[in-house]
Amino acid sequence: MAKRDFYETLGVAKNASEDEIKKSYRKLAMKYHPDRNPDSKESEEKFKEVKEAYEMLTNPEKREAYDRYGHAGVDPNMGGGGGFGGGAGGFGDAFGDIFGDIFGGGRGRSQGPQVYRGADLRYNLEITLEQAAHGFDTTIRVPSWDKCDTCHGSGAKPGTSPVTCSTCAGHGQVRMQQGFFSIQQTCPKCHGTGKIIPEPCAACAGQGRIKRNKTLEVKIPVGIDNGMRIRSSGNGEPGTNGGPSGDLYVEIHIKPHSVFQREGDDLHCEMPISFAKAALGGDIEVPTLSGKVSFTIPEGTQSGKTFRLKGKGIKGVRSGFAGDLFCHVAVETPVKLTEKQKDMLRDFEKLTTEGGSKHSPQSKTWRDKVKDFFE
Repeated sequence: MAKRDFYETLGVAKNASEDEIKKSYRKLAMKYHPDRNPDSKESEEKFKEVKEAYEMLTNPEKREAYDRYGHAGVDPNMGGGGGFGGGAGGFGDAFGDIFGDIFGGGRGRSQGPQVYRGADLRYNLEITLEQAAHGFDTTIRVPSWDKCDTCHGSGAKPGTSPVTCSTCAGHGQVRMQQGFFSIQQTCPKCHGTGKIIPEPCAACAGQGRIKRNKTLEVKIPVGIDNGMRIRSSGNGEPGTNGGPSGDLYVEIHIKPHSVFQREGDDLHCEMPISFAKAALGGDIEVPTLSGKVSFTIPEGTQSGKTFRLKGKGIKGVRSGFAGDLFCHVAVETPVKLTEKQKDMLRDFEKLTTEGGSKHSPQSKTWRDKVKDFFE
């Protein structure tokens, strides 16, 4: 029976890139793998078919010959043909290359010790609302790792040196072969360093580094909000085997304020005023983050009324202008009155009652609603 076209077998176009071919092969190899389809001759044949197509199309010379002459241009005895041989171009290399892409190994990659980026660190910084609004510069102390002064970073006792790991021959990785699978993993003996330290340095316990605190300058931008983070590049944990250091993230936590509550770039505050001030109106003075301001409230101001002071909020980190300040009126009921004050209030109550509903429009509206409800 005539062989299927290799491109058709893998389900890719004739101009497909090597990455596209690998992706398709990975998917089909997983689908038809004998371990997933025991006792299925059809799956085994399809598996052999996609493997052969993959090996042919990822070899530049064989692909060129196949594109020009078809199957006749490809010699099946060159190691790319059928079977599960483990030689050059065999299944062990082909499937190992695919899993190398997944697990970090594979052909064409460095066989030296694995290099790892250091972990990121987080530092919680508590600031006031005023500091967040205006921005400021500060310093923080964070834990850090420095090269050991005793062994100069080698991790070995002075007078001795690290030796090459005999398990991985200094590569830092070992390849595990299990049936059809070939998986590369970190050497369990040297933990990826490629070196063994027979006599560790007593000062750093063989790590080649010691922990110290370092002081960093941090610029807090104007308008920063609660939960935002500032990134300090390269000030996280150091990398392994010469890998880059991680980053330090300074996370902002704003302390509760005694007067203001923040909502985005806006501020809110409760503004208690006297009963007389609410009834008569007049000028009042309120605080802002940039100083005191005064404005006039109209007579007859009710409790719960909100006044908006434009531009008296906070200019956010990403805002072009400042938010607003919302002052919420709370009419304060007088307490601990003298007898004279009480008598004056009783007289006042009598006068307002005699004056009719015009003095208490909200009460009249409420009474009318109650009346309608019961009727």
